[in-house]
Amino acid sequence: MSKAPRPDEQTSVPHAADRHDLIRVHGARENNLKDVSIEIPKRRLTVFTGVSGSGKSSLVFDTVAAESQRLINETYSSFVQGFMPTLARPEVDVLEGLTTAIIVDQQRLGADPRSTVGTATDANAMLRILFSRLGKPHIGPPSAYSFNVPSVRASGAITVEKGAKKAVKATFERTGGMCTRCEGRGTVSDIDLTQLYDDSKSLDEGALTIPGYTVGGWNYRLYTESGLVDPAKPIRSYTKKEQEAFLHQEPTRMKIAGINMTYEGLIPRIQKSFLAKDKEGMQPHIRAFVERAVTFTTCPECDGTRLAEGARASKIGKVGIADACAMQISDLAAWVRGLDEPSVAPLLTALQLTLDSFVEIGLGYLSLDRPAGTLSGGEAQRVKMIRHLGSSLTDVTYVFDEPTVGLHPHDIRRMNDLLLQLRDKGNTVLVVEHKPEAIAIADHVVDLGPGAGTAGGTVCFEGTVEGLRASGTVTGRHLDDRASLKDAVREPTGALEIRGASAHNLRDVDVDVPLGVLTVVTGVAGSGKSSLVHGSLPAGEDVISVDQSPIRGSRRSNPATYTGLLDPIRKAFAKANGVKPALFSANSEGACPTCNGAGVLYTDLGMMAGTSSTCEDCEGKRFQASVLEHLLGGRDISEVLAMSVTEAGEFFASGEAATPAAQRILARLADVGLGYLTLGQPLTTLSGGERQRLKLATHMGEKGGIYVLDEPTTGLHLADVEQLLGLLDRLVDSGRSVIVVEHHQAVMAHADWIIDLGPGAGHDGGRIVFEGTPADLVAARSTLTGEHLAEYVGA
Repeated sequence: MSKAPRPDEQTSVPHAADRHDLIRVHGARENNLKDVSIEIPKRRLTVFTGVSGSGKSSLVFDTVAAESQRLINETYSSFVQGFMPTLARPEVDVLEGLTTAIIVDQQRLGADPRSTVGTATDANAMLRILFSRLGKPHIGPPSAYSFNVPSVRASGAITVEKGAKKAVKATFERTGGMCTRCEGRGTVSDIDLTQLYDDSKSLDEGALTIPGYTVGGWNYRLYTESGLVDPAKPIRSYTKKEQEAFLHQEPTRMKIAGINMTYEGLIPRIQKSFLAKDKEGMQPHIRAFVERAVTFTTCPECDGTRLAEGARASKIGKVGIADACAMQISDLAAWVRGLDEPSVAPLLTALQLTLDSFVEIGLGYLSLDRPAGTLSGGEAQRVKMIRHLGSSLTDVTYVFDEPTVGLHPHDIRRMNDLLLQLRDKGNTVLVVEHKPEAIAIADHVVDLGPGAGTAGGTVCFEGTVEGLRASGTVTGRHLDDRASLKDAVREPTGALEIRGASAHNLRDVDVDVPLGVLTVVTGVAGSGKSSLVHGSLPAGEDVISVDQSPIRGSRRSNPATYTGLLDPIRKAFAKANGVKPALFSANSEGACPTCNGAGVLYTDLGMMAGTSSTCEDCEGKRFQASVLEHLLGGRDISEVLAMSVTEAGEFFASGEAATPAAQRILARLADVGLGYLTLGQPLTTLSGGERQRLKLATHMGEKGGIYVLDEPTTGLHLADVEQLLGLLDRLVDSGRSVIVVEHHQAVMAHADWIIDLGPGAGHDGGRIVFEGTPADLVAARSTLTGEHLAEYVGA
């Protein structure tokens, strides 16, 4: 009988389980991928490069990560699956060797007013436990320190079964930390009644000026036919009783116009229908009404801390939980380090680790009470990353979408260290990235291209970073690109004066922003750039601000509808065929009746996850068959929407299809580097950088003198940055002033004037550390930016 080998004996034959060290993808055809087959090494850092629209996200997110997620979801019970998003199997022949995928993307964190940096990570939960153990006076369990938990008291009788049943009186009490006045929001709203109605008119005369309250509509009839107020009498002549019923009445069931309905006063109705929603998610005209009619002020009861009096009064030493959450995280970490309490030692260690992770990742300047919705895409991605740094999981596939977004070159080095840290724990790290500093640390590189859209979707190179440099691909050729400083800079035509700026961490900043030139505002993440540009620039009709906030729109919205391009196209089709323009809208008369113009059918399978399938009647074209018989220049409307911006530009330039109005919009889209987007691509599938460039193209048609751009290089390939610099130059040469918040050294080198904030982040920043030309900044090397820029241009 043979003896089993001891664990310490080296066996020459590898174990069968060790063979699975590759993720194999064969025949991927998702979006623009052309039958892509690659092998990705596990437990290594693989960077995916390529021009914007080359298919990186289609391969990494829509194929590898999506299939991993789908397979995991299938392990849950059908009941649980019913609450999960539907994931169709990606278009791919073979996917082997997948592990659990965790996607760390740039989607903003929820904008709910009660969601903060502390609640989005575990930091708040740990602080609440700490205060419930050590806080003096003791006020209750951790929930007593939570601004999301209201205090509840109830009493009643419960029946206890002991021999003969008997009822026992009982009271129930839960201590929560929510401020009763603002309900944990930190702000209270005040409604300007003059914006709701014209009190000199009666309801019959159309006194209400609220969006959606048109005379004759149900919202209007609720008041005119309630019988509680006289609809023919001017509102200012109402009796006290009528005024109370009209404005403040609690919800009451009653018969109105022969129908059982709930009547309530105008103010509670407005609060429920408008104020309970995220302002950013509203339609523009409703948002304008809310901004006009509602003022938000700090809650006078809790002073904006969101907490009840008991939670504010309970302290460790001299620090309350509100004080701890308001501290800069780097200071809070130092305070926690100074607590010496053996009874909660493990908790202190865990909290210390979480707070140190914030500092390590370059977010030490945030505070835990910062609303989650105010974080930028890059900051949100790094906050999500904190959850995974302390994770005990290994052999996981982490997928990152441009983790260097919003990072100064100084901070990119820290991010690189963290990505390597995740890899060294035994995880597979997949990164979609454009920055050469981040590509440099890859163990393996996959370069997609050669172009964008239909000109992309193939693997141009696989191998090491050195191999990429020598490969001759678009990325390889541009990897060592370095923009040089300009020989001569433009002279300003005037200046925009900012005086005493003190938003967020700014320290009473005075600065003159030159006009008529390209000005770049830079500095490490958290130094106060956005506070200076967005918070202190005098807003006016002349200032056009283009940021990366999500474009609100359903899956029916696309670049053609968003930019207004569809209007001239519809009119051109209608004119050529002698029919109505509405026929050529998939949201109107021309929509396929089976799928209502969506192109896909969504089937709800009840307990199981729903599915989506291409509509068989219109074959995903979204229009009725009769509409597709109408042609313009030999193409139907669905074929035009399937064109890329570049193709459409050529199509509408001449011949029967010549449409100057469409041509102008298409030229602007091509100018901002979106020539590869198809006109009918849903907006929900665009990246943050693409969204910003789409907004920029739309705003370029407006008559604004000052353009404010927030990191326009986000998501841009090295080869496309040159095109963006050309666009910025054209804007300035046409007499506009361009102010850019940017970290990309090519944009800094190209600037006429640089304003550098710092020297650090949070309370270590907020000051102007340099103003002048890029050449002066490089020569002085007096700031972090100066050092990195000098290194970049080889000075």
